[in-house]
Parts: sequence; structure tokens; C-alpha cells
Amino acid sequence: MSIQLDHKFNTGLSPQQFIDGMTKNQDKFLDWYHQFQFTNASDQQYFQSLQERSNLRCLILAADWCGDVVRNIPVVFHVLEEASIPTEVLIMEENLDVMDQFLTFGGRAIPVVIFTDESGNVLGKWGSRPERVQTYMNEFKQQNPNREAPDYQDKLVEVRKNMAEAYGQGTGYQSVIVGELRSLINSFS
Repeated sequence: MSIQLDHKFNTGLSPQQFIDGMTKNQDKFLDWYHQFQFTNASDQQYFQSLQERSNLRCLILAADWCGDVVRNIPVVFHVLEEASIPTEVLIMEENLDVMDQFLTFGGRAIPVVIFTDESGNVLGKWGSRPERVQTYMNEFKQQNPNREAPDYQDKLVEVRKNMAEAYGQGTGYQSVIVGELRSLINSFS
């Protein structure tokens, strides 16, 4: 990726400021946050080993109204805390210039977790959902490009139901996110 975001650092919120400023879904966010546990010791050790690096930074496009932010960003926050990667949250509506560089099928899907080097050069991104969940939306978007189609909303309700089932019950999906973040970071480490 040849996107440069150095100008966005020191303009966002710290993870704690984001949590403290939530006006929607804060209780649910904190519930997912407090339920998090590393289920694989090697994953935790991997992220701890990143504390030795000073060349990674992270920007997260998010908003408190988004269910995927509420479910997934608590995991991301824990991983980034474990790795001591400097992290800032950019509220999507206030950072459309960044959001529009990371569209999903031409749409604004959050969260977007953006990793950069120390100069702000984008190395990679994760989001908005674990791949096994996102697959349903990808297929839906490919098969239903016309948002004005009479059956679009009915199909959207169905795909969202399938996505909820793909997340599964409980916190099992969290280890999937941990693994995906590990693979992503490892790809540019």
C-alpha cells in the first residue's frame, strides 16, 4: 500500500479516551473487553515480543454506534496493549478522508485497523470483521450490487443473520481475530 498517514497521528483518541467518550454501546464494549483472554500462549508471547520494536503504529477507524466495533475492537485493543504498539482511534465521521482510502466494496465499513511504520507509511490493514464472518458480506455485495433492488433489504437481513451465526456464541471468535492480526503483522515484520 502506498498510503501515507503520518499527518493523522496525534489527532486521534487514545483507546481509553475512545472508551470513556462512548455515548452508545459502552457497557457492551466493556463486557467484550473484560471477557477477552489469550487462548494460545504462543500468540500472547508473539505480541509481547513486539514490545521490542519501535517501528509500528496503529490507527483505528471506528464509531461507538457500530456493532462490529463494539465486538471486535476490544480484542484489537488487548492485542495492541500486549504489543505496546502506539494506537489512536479516529472517529470515522470526523475522518472521512482516511475512511475513503479504505473502502470495502466501495462502502464505508468499520472498524478498520491500520498499521503503519514510524513514518506513517501504511503496512497493512485489518477489518472490519474476522474473515470467516466477512465472507458472507463479500458474497452478498458481489451478488447484490444494486442497493435499490426491491429485495435488497430482505437479503441484507438474512446475510446479517448468517454473519451473527458465524461469530458464534461466546468469545471464541476473539482468538480468530488474534490469529488474523498475528498473521497480518507477521507479514510485514
